[in-house]
Amino acid sequence: MTNHRPLEDRRLADCLSCIDANLATIGTRLDEYRHEIQAAHEHMWEHRRDMDHLDKAAMRQSIDQMMRSSDVLRVQAQKLEKLRKSPYFGRFDFRREGRGDAVPHYIGIHDFRDEDTQEAWVYDWRAPVSSLFYDFETGPAQYVAPSGTIPGELMLKRQFRIKNSEMEFMLDVSVNIVDDVLQDALAEASDEGMKNIVATIQRDQNAIIRDADAKTLIIQGVAGSGKTSIALHRIAFLLYRFKDTLTSGDILIISPNRVFADYIGNVLPELGEETVPEIGMETLAAQILGNKIRFQSFFEQTARLLETDDAGMKERIRAKAAPDFLRQIESYAQHLEKTSFQPQDLVIRKRPLPGFVFETTWQRLRRLPMAERITTTGNQAIQAFEAQYNIELRKEERAVIRKAVRGMVNRTTLRKAYKKFYDWLERPELFAPKGGKLDYADVFPLIYLKMLTEGVESPYGTVKHLLVDEMQDYTPVQYAVLARLFPCRKTILGDATQSVNPYSASTPERIEAVLDDAHRVTLNKSYRSTWEIMQFALKISPNPDLIAMERHGPEPDLHMVQTPKEALARITAMIEAFAASDHSALAILAKTQGEAKRLHKALTGAGIDARLLEEGSAGFSTGLLVCTPHLAKGLEFDRVIVPDASAAVYATEMDRNMLYVACTRAMHRLSLISVGAPSPFLPVAE
Repeated sequence: MTNHRPLEDRRLADCLSCIDANLATIGTRLDEYRHEIQAAHEHMWEHRRDMDHLDKAAMRQSIDQMMRSSDVLRVQAQKLEKLRKSPYFGRFDFRREGRGDAVPHYIGIHDFRDEDTQEAWVYDWRAPVSSLFYDFETGPAQYVAPSGTIPGELMLKRQFRIKNSEMEFMLDVSVNIVDDVLQDALAEASDEGMKNIVATIQRDQNAIIRDADAKTLIIQGVAGSGKTSIALHRIAFLLYRFKDTLTSGDILIISPNRVFADYIGNVLPELGEETVPEIGMETLAAQILGNKIRFQSFFEQTARLLETDDAGMKERIRAKAAPDFLRQIESYAQHLEKTSFQPQDLVIRKRPLPGFVFETTWQRLRRLPMAERITTTGNQAIQAFEAQYNIELRKEERAVIRKAVRGMVNRTTLRKAYKKFYDWLERPELFAPKGGKLDYADVFPLIYLKMLTEGVESPYGTVKHLLVDEMQDYTPVQYAVLARLFPCRKTILGDATQSVNPYSASTPERIEAVLDDAHRVTLNKSYRSTWEIMQFALKISPNPDLIAMERHGPEPDLHMVQTPKEALARITAMIEAFAASDHSALAILAKTQGEAKRLHKALTGAGIDARLLEEGSAGFSTGLLVCTPHLAKGLEFDRVIVPDASAAVYATEMDRNMLYVACTRAMHRLSLISVGAPSPFLPVAE
């Protein structure tokens, strides 16, 4: 290895020199464009009276073209500036079958070629040949190129860490580099957002990322398996693979909250792609319902379940999350269709217009929205009558027919029809709005009924790929709505063991049953937390399939105290220890939002600067955060404190889920405090 280091240092220096030369060339071109654009503007101003509109249009078109070219060059320069800090992270030497010597390939975040010679200095990690780095050790290997499968032999595999243009280390695969580099990366302190993982992608992860064929890919991943990061890298790969037909604007992410959306927002830009639009389920519902119906949010639903023991609410949620409930809505919609129209015979100018004419026309137009369906049925009945008798009806006669059609329709509002659904089920107790505000559990059944009876024109027709995170928190009805709104490819991910609401949780099997052409994959290895934290969490919520990464750290500590005042003193001491450490993110995760607010107020009163995350919080940041496990889902922190893990706080199965989620947010250190006897779910006691 030491013999190769000078060669690799020289190669890095040459690569950096080439990047600098390219940057200098781009800088020169940008200066030229700037001068040319300025000169063109001055020319137009000086000769504005002598130029006709065609000359001016041609000049403006020329200026626009130069500005577009300048924008392209600026994007290239930004990529090169980023590449210069860390041009590549891996090398492999591949000898193609029957081709003689092995050819070295260096891979990084972006492709980079010498502009003059077109020599490939760096291959994009998404390029077909780069899959060799992730999928094979030294020995026989192959990759799939556009021309077909390319067999050969991998002669060398090497990894680097290059930061700020300096090589910190290089290691060959013979020293088990993948594990060493991964361990080193996992030991780092948390950052302002989710990191890219291109240097440490594992073989099973790479297969998911590069799956370009699945119409709907369901990723079941245990806590800390990197499923969200993998899904985002998959999006980056698809944007690279289908660059001619797919752009960032063609993709939509359904995100659980704005904090999470901000947390993941830097991953795609780090990978050289534009940020993808995101939307929450409540926003989507409000757009479809036109903001005419008030409803509870998922956050409010979860908060109420945690703060009260409302058995009726639990039963309403459970019933509407059952797979059979979807079929019941569909049956009810068919019932409404059958009873929605009562045809009648008419006589116009002593000539019969039979009811079956109206009925057959009405049935043929069932895909149309109600108002359009009524109008079209009347118009087509008039046309049929005039054609049958070869006459032209007068205006007032047509009006009689149209009025008659309106009278044949059993019209009702969507909300009334939805309320009657529960009477039809003989379960009226399942519909219990409060103050005119619907339960969250009613929102998507209502939308699905609207789709089946009135039709909904999707405002998302341009979306070509949908990414749904925290899949376990959405019901079969919600997936049925998503399937109709987004008839495109989908990546759906989550963990069935991390549902914040067990009464409405969906398993991968339930989701697969709703969506067509779904393919399910499983990620069982957990990377986020230390071995000790993960073993502790597994005793709270056992999962025999989970494989914890053997990265070691302190054992989780549980402190029993007698009063909230003692608990606050413990928390203050832990915050001081955090401030003195090299860690950058500490989360204090209270079970409910009310508890989080009270704790935040107490810390603020003690002169401690902490940020409170709430339902409307818009951004993620490091430092000291106070929030709930619900809002912390999908996030990770160097340290986590559970401020009260007592039996009085964590007692139900829903509480068990929350406690598991809270513990698995910790990367390096986990501390729990119990005011009184600890929760029975905890594996240890002081």
